[in-house]
Amino acid sequence: MLKKSDELRATGRRKTSVARVRFRKGKGRIVVNNRELDDYFGRDTLKMIMRQPLELTAMSDKFDIYATVVGGGLTGQAGAIRLGIARILEKVDADLRPALKKAGMLTRDSRKVERKKYGQPGARKRFQFSKR
Repeated sequence: MLKKSDELRATGRRKTSVARVRFRKGKGRIVVNNRELDDYFGRDTLKMIMRQPLELTAMSDKFDIYATVVGGGLTGQAGAIRLGIARILEKVDADLRPALKKAGMLTRDSRKVERKKYGQPGARKRFQFSKR
């Protein structure tokens, strides 16, 4: 287990967001980019996504979490932090791995926005076709 001075780190990614997450022994405080969780993520769904691994493993009040996240939008950032938290929880206690794995929290979501192609208005959309 962690001592008071110890710190665990992990990286999570989602879309174009990259999150560096640090765990310290504490009472469950979550700080994202030097702001409290409630200040950073306005929507409750984003807060819920981020807390999923902690609630699944019943560790929400044992660690203070400090996350630095860059890139993308708020949804991608919440997903990136979630992956980082899940990876650290696996380091803390290897017995948590099956539960996290079953819930799909240790898998990186590799979906990204497909790029727009030349000669058409979007990634897959085509200009209107007319026979005549």
